[in-house]
Amino acid sequence: MSIYDVEIGALQGGPADLAQYRGKAVLVVNVASRCGLTPQYAALETLHARYADRGFTVFGVPCNQFMGQEPGSAEEIAEFCSATYGVTFPMSEKTEVNGPDRHDLYRRLVPHADAEGHTGDVRWNFEKFLIGPDGSVVARFAPQTEPDDAAVLAAIEATLPA
Repeated sequence: MSIYDVEIGALQGGPADLAQYRGKAVLVVNVASRCGLTPQYAALETLHARYADRGFTVFGVPCNQFMGQEPGSAEEIAEFCSATYGVTFPMSEKTEVNGPDRHDLYRRLVPHADAEGHTGDVRWNFEKFLIGPDGSVVARFAPQTEPDDAAVLAAIEATLPA
């Protein structure tokens, strides 16, 4: 099974249908509205817009597991992201990324190492996983790594389909 087979709800209700991203590069990011890293939303939106026509999307996964920094309802999260950062990329329902209730999406993501060799639990909000067009995890980036960091950009460009 690949990430495309995982069922996850969309922020605004209904299924997020990850299968629609088959053949594309996807940056999966656990996000939060009240975190010191929240300004990364702006760079994530820029990435999404910059590469969308080349088969790329950012996929945000709101998570409230890190010091309660995503306490809002789906409507509050959507309004904050849209009004504050102009977010247009798709987002899932609020999800657990660690612990016994870790979502299946993250069960498939966390075994993959970042450049420093870290595997396992997501360390904080805005940890990033780059998924290739075939559904495999291509790269993992620490929360503090900015979305427009040269390493992230290089990985995205190398992963874009055709």
